[in-house]
Amino acid sequence: MILDIAAVRGDLAPSGELRVAINLGNPVLAQRDETTGNLGGGSVALANALANELGLVARLTPYDAAGKVFAALEDELWDLAFLAIEPVRAEKIAFSSPYVSIDGTYLVRMDSSFQKAADLDGQGHRISVGRGAAYDLYLSRTLQHSELVRADTSASAVDLFLEQELEAAAGVRQPLERFARSTPGVRVLADNFTEIRQAMAVPKARKMAAEYIENFICRLVRDGFVARALAESGQSDARVVLPILPTAPI
Repeated sequence: MILDIAAVRGDLAPSGELRVAINLGNPVLAQRDETTGNLGGGSVALANALANELGLVARLTPYDAAGKVFAALEDELWDLAFLAIEPVRAEKIAFSSPYVSIDGTYLVRMDSSFQKAADLDGQGHRISVGRGAAYDLYLSRTLQHSELVRADTSASAVDLFLEQELEAAAGVRQPLERFARSTPGVRVLADNFTEIRQAMAVPKARKMAAEYIENFICRLVRDGFVARALAESGQSDARVVLPILPTAPI
């Protein structure tokens, strides 16, 4: 189906500029340079590529947690976001096909008896999570016995795990492993409790924009743009998800 680009621009960015929410709570996809304060990573590269393709100016707004990105939708503060696909979010968001898959796993103490993610679902076990993160939503649905202890962000969930001597901290594998390498006495489990599927997201009512976003991300995965953007930001171990069928340009 051929879409009118002017109509797509109007649907996706009715204010005339592309307002993009960048979730720094997932450092696999977005990072802030500590020296310059500039935003970078796969999400930023994709946002800029989309803006350039549509002839729009991208205005990037950083958030320190995915839950805060989702909450900002209520106030219509963004046109485009990069979030994990979750049923609760899908009630208000139109997601593209996933383009990256990331392990959700646990950080535990080195001397703990936990060897598999399933071991953590037990009476009396307390697990810290970042409030509203994809793995918070997933664990809230699936854990039968453990208690979730919520922190404002994913990073502060690790601090909470240490401060309150909890059984585990849930999170994205890559930042948890970086923390474990720099911190004696902790380790990351080898398996995962879920695969977090990352996607581009627009407000659900914007159907034309959603169709364009789907075509866009499939094209950029197929031509290697996503893999290159991840590698350039030091995240070459993230798993790129190929679309099931090739998508022709709109």
